[in-house]
Amino acid sequence: MGMNVTEQHGRPVRALLAVLVALAMPLMGVSAAHAAMSAGTRVSAWSPSMTTGGPSFENQTIRMVVHPSVAGSEARITLSNRYSAQPLRVAAAVVAVQASGGAAEPGTTRHLTFGGSDQVTIAAGEETVSDTVPIPVETEQNLLVSLYLPEATGTSTWHSDAFDTTYVSNGDHASDDSAAAFTSASTSWYYLAGLNVEPATAHGTVVAFGDSITDGYHSTTGTYTRWPDFLARRLADEPGPQKLSVVDAGIGGNRVLTDVPNPWQGVSALKRFRHDALGQPGVSDVILFEGINDIGNNAGPDGGPLTAQDLIDGYRTLIDQAHAAHVRAIGATLMPDKGNGYYTPAAEEIRQSVNGWIRSSGAFDGVIDFDRVMRDPADPAALNPEYDSGDHIHPDDAGMRAMADAVDLRLLHP
Repeated sequence: MGMNVTEQHGRPVRALLAVLVALAMPLMGVSAAHAAMSAGTRVSAWSPSMTTGGPSFENQTIRMVVHPSVAGSEARITLSNRYSAQPLRVAAAVVAVQASGGAAEPGTTRHLTFGGSDQVTIAAGEETVSDTVPIPVETEQNLLVSLYLPEATGTSTWHSDAFDTTYVSNGDHASDDSAAAFTSASTSWYYLAGLNVEPATAHGTVVAFGDSITDGYHSTTGTYTRWPDFLARRLADEPGPQKLSVVDAGIGGNRVLTDVPNPWQGVSALKRFRHDALGQPGVSDVILFEGINDIGNNAGPDGGPLTAQDLIDGYRTLIDQAHAAHVRAIGATLMPDKGNGYYTPAAEEIRQSVNGWIRSSGAFDGVIDFDRVMRDPADPAALNPEYDSGDHIHPDDAGMRAMADAVDLRLLHP
């Protein structure tokens, strides 16, 4: 029997912050990537970063909500078994327009194929991409992707903190328009690692790479009020036919330099950056906003205390990887956290040193000064109370909007 998903996710809320940076995986050739982008063939409309440690499923259908940041006339999905120890058999994969909750809009269901087959087996540690299916994808119009998993999966590849609802049924209900069979729910995504689309015109994909702040911790579930969501809306509202998509590559608790002991918080940014950021279809820019978990845990690269130079060296490595792929790297300053358990005078000194380097070094192709926008004018080491979710490190929905509003969109249109 599959695990009761609702019970599986009843663990205490985690206060760790997430730092984003991408996985080690072979990257498409730079010239090919840029030819595709300039030709307007494909961009990533939605893509969470995956980790290990998810629950097992057996003879169950998982129905997940996808919130695309850009429109398109056809789509395909990426399924990931990268962090699982055994092959994954997907006996049915279906995409449809969401009506409400777990219910699909009648007449919109499209069955996905993989190399012409209606099912696929994905080896442990691997990913696969579906064949393209014609379906009208509208900006911010939710889709439902349903996967029927007939056999015991073992520990799943997942994204733990979706801040959206996933619906689970017993048996094969992938093709159902109704949500009646989906009697269990969670707030995680399983195996579904991306939706990319072919729009009429495509300027590129912006990857927001970071930790729990980017992942949306303390944003309101199901309202799409993470700062990358607000940024996507700003870009969608720009005049002209060419649009930039935005994907959220944040993982709660993630660090730049070291893997996190809790497996669902991911391998280090140094290990995942190539895959999670530079591997996105049409990637043109990466916003790198991560490091506070390294500082708060005093987690140096070799198990010793952290220094500001350690983080700076890590950033330089990621910048070099981006530039080698002809991708622009935009740096974001680290926000204050006085009053949170991460804060100490020594940690604050490192944060200030790192922020000074981000602002003045010229290493990045542009800088977003989240620290300046989000700090308390009366106490610059603390988060502005107007934007504080209550834990003194994560913004509320208003704070997430303020972060997105702080992005000079000209940085993304060189």
